Amino acid sequence: MITRLRSLIPQWTILVPVLAVVLLAFTWGRALPGAMVALVILVLAGSVLAAVHHAEVVAHRVGEPFGSLVLAIAVTVIEVALIVTLMADGGAKSATLARDTVFAAVMITCNGVVGLCLLVASLRHRIAVFNAEGTGAALATVATLATLSLVLPTFTTSKPGPEFSSLQLTFAALSSLILYGLFVTTQTVRHRDYFLPITRQGEVITAEEHATPPSARTARISLGLLALALIGVVGLAKGVSPAIESGVAAAGLHQAVVGVIIALLVLLPETIAALRSARRDRVQTSLNLALGSAMASIGLTIPAVALASVWLAGPLVLGLSPTHMLLLALTVVVSSLTVVPGRATPLQGGVHLVVFAAYLELAINP
Repeated sequence: MITRLRSLIPQWTILVPVLAVVLLAFTWGRALPGAMVALVILVLAGSVLAAVHHAEVVAHRVGEPFGSLVLAIAVTVIEVALIVTLMADGGAKSATLARDTVFAAVMITCNGVVGLCLLVASLRHRIAVFNAEGTGAALATVATLATLSLVLPTFTTSKPGPEFSSLQLTFAALSSLILYGLFVTTQTVRHRDYFLPITRQGEVITAEEHATPPSARTARISLGLLALALIGVVGLAKGVSPAIESGVAAAGLHQAVVGVIIALLVLLPETIAALRSARRDRVQTSLNLALGSAMASIGLTIPAVALASVWLAGPLVLGLSPTHMLLLALTVVVSSLTVVPGRATPLQGGVHLVVFAAYLELAINP
């Protein structure tokens, strides 16, 4: 059996996810010394690369936009599990963890990943081209989800502080699920062609012209190894989170930085996959990954933490600060102007990256 696997998939991409899960089993719930933290980070990085490899195998088999959807949902489901676990362990200090991590995911994907992909594609191919109809629909959904879930709690009055009442939280959770379900249906069934890569002449690319798609068996094996790799990534990220929190506190940084670091770790597989697609001039695939990840992060995390709040002690703070609301509004405006033409130059990529840099700077120095 091992020999057959080796003939189908590069050996290291099999060994690293298995090693990550084994290491996770030995380190779960334990305080890690410095040397072990370094080992965990090394294996975590290898798991990220393995996850990207297996995601691309699955994506090549099922085609777009299903491939980017598989990675976005897989990462987000495990991200949700990580957030809920940390909230259960963290007590009152974790009241803002869900908000900080979700907002970080939105800013990382909509500005960091989108900006990098547009910059890479436009520098390599002069202009980055994509389908404005599909990307615009994704952006509208992300903006609506972010506003309903992260902005409204700051202005509601049923409960003191930037929190939802139980009824409001239920409405936000159901709205998130409905909107996400509608988008997935639009992306994969009714208007699938809006989310496929296009040529510079505006023609839809329905299939890759080069490599032959992997067999169904290879794709199934890669799907299983993708799940193992992602479990390893998120589980090991949780393992090093106490070291991250201690380092953040020792450096005198704001607690929100913890959410930023968690989101950066969890989104690494999607970021690398999106950049690889941009280099191949498949910018639409990159945008599917970026905006799909932002959407899944809100659409799945908010219902999950709403359900978890039934048994978790302490408040659930979802409302953004005025500074973060301003950054979110700027992100929506800039993204809209980027999407409308259906093509972008290095300037648009640079603008998104500057907004992302401003977010990071304000997270470190509010």
